[in-house]
Amino acid sequence: MSSDQSSDKKKNNSFTIIKDDSNDGHGGYGVGAVSLENMSSVIVDPNENKAYVDMGAMHARSDVERRVKFLPDKDAVPNGKLYWIVWVNVDRNEKGPYYAGVTGCEIRVDREIKRAYKSMPEHVTRMEKSLKGQIIVEHMDEKSKKLLREFLSDFNSDMWENSTDELKHALPE
Repeated sequence: MSSDQSSDKKKNNSFTIIKDDSNDGHGGYGVGAVSLENMSSVIVDPNENKAYVDMGAMHARSDVERRVKFLPDKDAVPNGKLYWIVWVNVDRNEKGPYYAGVTGCEIRVDREIKRAYKSMPEHVTRMEKSLKGQIIVEHMDEKSKKLLREFLSDFNSDMWENSTDELKHALPE
């Protein structure tokens, strides 16, 4: 990868921060629809000790999800590598923007057999819970939680500092 491509990739590694509310009381089309404007998807890869934003996950097209067939049975992918798709919702409080909802979903990918596991109902439910400001990461392994904490705090220390104690305790140092 050339340095130009590398810097382009870094530019795309950003969160969707709060946008103006398009439904500002006009009561027209789209009122009551779920908005994903403030949500980003973070891939946590404990195999490579990294975490990064991959907005492709919003449509099941992240780098780790491509070129594999997903199966609903984890036992069908016994040698799959562990990854987490973490749904991160950003909101604003009196201090400014903060990480409001953070929910992790497991996926297992076996590139050799081009098969992978993920629970689509779990992904949909956790995405919705992130939108509602819930923190659900207790089922993640400690290494992955540490990678996620480091990523969130390094990505934007102000948003991390503005976040709830619940999130900070759920993702220990």
